[in-house]
Amino acid sequence: MSERDTMDRDTSTRTALVTGASSGIGREIADMAASDGYDLVLTARREERLEEVAGMAEAEHGVSATVVAQDLAEPDAADRLHEAIRDAGIDVDVLVNNAGVPLYGEFTETDREAERGMLRVNVTAPTELTKLFVPGMVERGRGGVLNTASLTSFYPVPGKAVYGATKSYLLSFSRALAHEVEDEGVTVTALCPGVVETEYAERGNVDESGTMSGVTNDPRSVAEAGWNGFRDGERIVLPSGFASYAAQLTRVLPRRTVTDLGEQTIEEGASWI
Repeated sequence: MSERDTMDRDTSTRTALVTGASSGIGREIADMAASDGYDLVLTARREERLEEVAGMAEAEHGVSATVVAQDLAEPDAADRLHEAIRDAGIDVDVLVNNAGVPLYGEFTETDREAERGMLRVNVTAPTELTKLFVPGMVERGRGGVLNTASLTSFYPVPGKAVYGATKSYLLSFSRALAHEVEDEGVTVTALCPGVVETEYAERGNVDESGTMSGVTNDPRSVAEAGWNGFRDGERIVLPSGFASYAAQLTRVLPRRTVTDLGEQTIEEGASWI
């Protein structure tokens, strides 16, 4: 039986935890999970926005949606979120590590505290949440993790040196973990989109770069590609033909050229990262 067949069966009592669920890709993935019959645990910083998403999921799909407002930039965020879910008596069957923050600027000039917060959200929180929830999935013999990485995972990006590195980490982590748990009934998928039209552009000085001036992707289509790829058991999802082409370029181009292309996404708004 395929992984998709397994996911399609008896999902009424299963739960998906989605981080960064208040907007953008996370909100759309939450909607898709709910449409497949998954109960939801939704987390982000903005409780009012989460309540709105939860209400829509319950009204439109007839599932249960639990809101846990949590800033993943806080040092103990993963433990606090895990504790709240445990105290509610909820088992998490699907973990969607979607929350992420950007930071644009020369490394010698960017704010250290902002970078520290970004590392917690983009690296520490997804790693710790995976550590806390995947053992239960392995014990039950079913479940999965969907990590929102980026096409930046494949490209060094001068001007976003640390951000790009966090996404490279997430891709590497996903691939290795997928191999470790492949015989345990658990899948791990990394979603690697290019630039997406979300509130991302309003944070981390991204509006001062050229990132958003190129071709962008809408969050719904990216979420659909990611969720469907996850349900099919794919390890890496590149949600467009161009994204797939851009990722393949890194295999054949000289390393300096790859880095130059990454830099062009900042200066000229090239669309592949």
